Amino acid sequence: MIGELSAEFAGTMILILFGVGVVAQVVAGGGLTDPPGGLGNHDSIAWAWGLGVTMGVYVAARLSGAHLNPAVTVALAAFKGFPWSKVAPYALAQTAGAFVAALLVRWNYCEALSTIDPTHTKTQGVFSTLPANGNPNLPVTEWGALRDQIIGTAILLLLILAITDLLNTPPGANLAPFIIGLVVVAIGMAWGTDAGYAINPARDFGPRLASFITGYGGAWRDQYGHFYFWVPIVGPLIGGLVGAGLYKFFIGRFLPTAEPEPPGRVPAPEGPEA
Repeated sequence: MIGELSAEFAGTMILILFGVGVVAQVVAGGGLTDPPGGLGNHDSIAWAWGLGVTMGVYVAARLSGAHLNPAVTVALAAFKGFPWSKVAPYALAQTAGAFVAALLVRWNYCEALSTIDPTHTKTQGVFSTLPANGNPNLPVTEWGALRDQIIGTAILLLLILAITDLLNTPPGANLAPFIIGLVVVAIGMAWGTDAGYAINPARDFGPRLASFITGYGGAWRDQYGHFYFWVPIVGPLIGGLVGAGLYKFFIGRFLPTAEPEPPGRVPAPEGPEA
């Protein structure tokens, strides 16, 4: 169990070092100004988050299965037999990894963030998500963001189960982490406007807590002053169950009960002559 939790901590830390790190780079470099003038843009953010997922999964997969996300852990417990007794410890390890990684990003970019945002009010989106990515001109409420998080995480879990199901057609040559990373890139590019595609309670809460204790007093609220921190926790947990349930209903229950022979494999002979 210690090894599993260590792997979840380390894998989630890698994910956040790339994910929060790229947002800090783009914001600190002026990449989200109008017109853009910095190092990177939304596409580079989406790609770095996806690559962070890929690298985090490669780090943790052998020991823990590399959930890196409480929504994944809860969905696997509900639909794939993962022990419920491990759900809370996994979630705590994932959140702790995200928290430590966000502290490292905060420390590394402290001069740049303090220069462009001395009051620590405009760059909260570096660490945690906001409705409409903090844009007050887009009328996305916390309820609209909740809807968005449910849908986005449902897509994520449906595809994770499809990609990792050995009874389906999983990718070979240990490419599943890379494919899952591409899923996150695609979600970021297609579902990023309304709520910043947290799709992971640990990814949002750990960095949000890190920002709060390092000077971002408004970390728990959105740009309208409403309490918002619960949205990227509750939405992904619901969406993960929805997505896993949809996979089981539409695909999983129709698959064979034993792993099929790989295409083109010659069956081994049976009996004493073998």
